[in-house]
Amino acid sequence: MSGGQAVSSLQNRVIFMVALICAGEAVYALPFHVTRFFRPTVLEVFGITATELGAAQGIYGIVAMIAYFPGGPLADRFPARKLLAFSLWSTAVGGLYMATFPGYVGSILVWGFFGVTTILLFWAALIRATRDWGGVYTQGRAYGVLDGGRGLMQAVMATIGAILLSLMLPDGVTPTIEDKEQALRLVIYFYTGMTAAVGLLVWFGMSDVHPTEMNGEKPEKQGMVLQHIKKVLQIKAVWMQALILLCAYVAFKGFDNYSLFAVQAYGMTDEEAAWIATLGSYVRPPAALAAGLLADRFNASRMLFFGFIIVLISDLFFAFVDPIPGATWILLGNIVISCIAIFGFRALYFALFEEAKVPPVMTGTAVGLVSVVGYTPDIFVALVAGLFIDANPGALGHQYFFMFLSVFAALGVVISFMLMRMLHGKEAQKLQA
Repeated sequence: MSGGQAVSSLQNRVIFMVALICAGEAVYALPFHVTRFFRPTVLEVFGITATELGAAQGIYGIVAMIAYFPGGPLADRFPARKLLAFSLWSTAVGGLYMATFPGYVGSILVWGFFGVTTILLFWAALIRATRDWGGVYTQGRAYGVLDGGRGLMQAVMATIGAILLSLMLPDGVTPTIEDKEQALRLVIYFYTGMTAAVGLLVWFGMSDVHPTEMNGEKPEKQGMVLQHIKKVLQIKAVWMQALILLCAYVAFKGFDNYSLFAVQAYGMTDEEAAWIATLGSYVRPPAALAAGLLADRFNASRMLFFGFIIVLISDLFFAFVDPIPGATWILLGNIVISCIAIFGFRALYFALFEEAKVPPVMTGTAVGLVSVVGYTPDIFVALVAGLFIDANPGALGHQYFFMFLSVFAALGVVISFMLMRMLHGKEAQKLQA
């Protein structure tokens, strides 16, 4: 390969990954960022309870669960560029409706719509393209770069959103509901515009070929879809990976509740809570990248095991230590500790495909299966949080919710250790010595 070709290949790979990073975060900004960083304001402006918001997001989870599996074979057959761009543009259309503050019934409709637009043509294509980009020996790095970059983009967008919210709310006086409506609408329009713009970046910045082809390699020929499904279902490690993803995603969904926890348990304002959640999101880029690099060095299953231990300790702290109103550093310190593991997970669980020797040509199908099981927390976590919080006002409801989270963290410790022993028996046994 000549020097010019090498530079061109490197440039294509960089552009390809930048497009994946931007798409991978922008598409989830409307269904998740708005409620994650501005949850207290969303509940008031939309005129719904935490339970009703949880039910609407549960509809997203149900629709997404149905969409994950057919999305896998689609990703194995069609270029990521077209699938990702269409998903981004259709999601942006949903953002325009979201900005009307449609109430409970409308929220169910818009989150159900997001369940289709962000999953069916998007998720498996994103993961398939990332695995191809990483090759055989740098899967941890590939997913670490992807999620670290996504985390940075999330943090930047959340910072802009928090600034917009602060600028629109009056200083020194209690904001009216009209003030909050104007501020939140501007935030939603910002996220909608970003989503549509990233669709253009993907359309014009990505090629229709996978990165392996950019390096002059020939991708494996596609097999029959039903044969792929049958073979993937027979891989025990894939089922364990699905359960690990479920436990890790429960922890990630718990992050969505931190802003409301800050208001109701630590006595913070809506603006302060938005900044607390935003600061926590800045942990994501270094945590994901570090976890990915460590996974390439020590293997992903081992890093998952230690990560679940960290999350378990953090959840138990919030569950059984009564919050002290105004103790910002206690809250933020434990959020940072838990976020190191929570965001580290996101660079690890799909890196297990290479560790478990899943054939690359079946990646999309495997992503579909793992996601059907692993992302079911989209259905129930927000709903459970809402039920606990609405039935037990103040800190108590949040403490019950953290007890719930700790159960899944403990399950993650057990399953990740079992997978580690299965894939690396002799190495894993040293931990018992």
